[in-house]
Amino acid sequence: MSPRLGIVADDITGAGDIGGLLAKHGYAVRILSEGADWEALSVRFTQERTDALIIDTDSRFLPPEEARARVVRATRALQAAGCGAYWKKTCSVFRGNVGAEFDAMLQTLGLETGVAVAAFPKNGRATLHGEHFVRGVPLPDTEFGQDPVHPRRDANLVRDLGRQTPRPVSSLPIETVRAGVAALRTAVDGVSAGYLLADAETQEDLRVLAQALANERVFLGSSGLAEELPAVWPAVEAFVPLQGAHWTHPQRVILIAGSVMPQTRVQVEHYVATGGTVYELDIPLALSDPERAAELLARLAGGALDAHSTVLLRSPNTPEQVAQARALGAVSGLTDLQVSQRISGTLASAAQLTAGRTGTQKLVALGGDTSAALTRALGITHTVVVEELAPGLPSTYAPDQRLMLVLKSGSFGPPEFLTQAIAHLQSAEGA
Repeated sequence: MSPRLGIVADDITGAGDIGGLLAKHGYAVRILSEGADWEALSVRFTQERTDALIIDTDSRFLPPEEARARVVRATRALQAAGCGAYWKKTCSVFRGNVGAEFDAMLQTLGLETGVAVAAFPKNGRATLHGEHFVRGVPLPDTEFGQDPVHPRRDANLVRDLGRQTPRPVSSLPIETVRAGVAALRTAVDGVSAGYLLADAETQEDLRVLAQALANERVFLGSSGLAEELPAVWPAVEAFVPLQGAHWTHPQRVILIAGSVMPQTRVQVEHYVATGGTVYELDIPLALSDPERAAELLARLAGGALDAHSTVLLRSPNTPEQVAQARALGAVSGLTDLQVSQRISGTLASAAQLTAGRTGTQKLVALGGDTSAALTRALGITHTVVVEELAPGLPSTYAPDQRLMLVLKSGSFGPPEFLTQAIAHLQSAEGA
């Protein structure tokens, strides 16, 4: 069975957030990890029900040419699976190699044009006349303007994308979107080359865009539009994702938090306020001897799971603590990105050691880098999307390892999300 949709995402949490939006419409959604054999697995999953096949290239922070090469390879793997349509999934604030990756997919598919949508209203992302806002605040004035790895300094996404591609980029203004489907189709059909960046502020705007774009061969941008497209595509039968799942210790959950986003900080604070056990990573030790730092943290976590059902392992993430970690890394010759990866990798190693020793099969990761590090540490090559818990935040199941995961973007989710995620994981039953 050829997938209805093939998606290339630039990080694992982005793969999950679009997958969750599709899964709640009954879709069978499978995600292939960055280190997997995409070509072999793409062919394999044509023999199993797969409505949407997602490949995580983990390319957001790579040099543009490396990112381009990964997207070309992933798109070709999806072509071999016979996908009906394609999507180059990006961050909802366009962090990463957006232009290079859009170009790579279009060139591989032999297409000249594409409509991009960055807006994700349910998570506070809106685009008006090309200007992007997060919860009503211009993009550079949000936490993303101070991102330690990829700061977003220009609110105008049309201008920003135009700097990243030789193809022309123009705006599809909100007035055209709200003029209706016919006006939208006229505007889209009038473009012979390059990209149209569509404005959208509300879910109704996305609904109209979905109706107008339903038969496009390629979709570009954040996952918001994915919630509306299944309503204008043929319906599917509901899929049961937890086939064969069995839990040895169904109440045990390990959480790791490496994100520097303020939303993650608030979520961790809420977990602590509700009685959760937290251990903090020793940053100097993690930067100098990550194996020892992971072992020490795993010992603490194992003891906590014996006494309680959950434990959270975190890195310090106030702005001052992040600055201190970056300065300490610089003394050792590490870039800011390498510091971030070292911290995420150490947390992931601690979680992997703890899970193996305690038989824990349910894990939560907060932050894209942390989630990618966790899947690598656990040897996960593919997952099946289980259920969306909040906008852009699903649970997934790794059938080969019999692990259930919640891999969360650092900037998504309400303060109480960790409590919700734990309750969901603890109540999950195999089928």
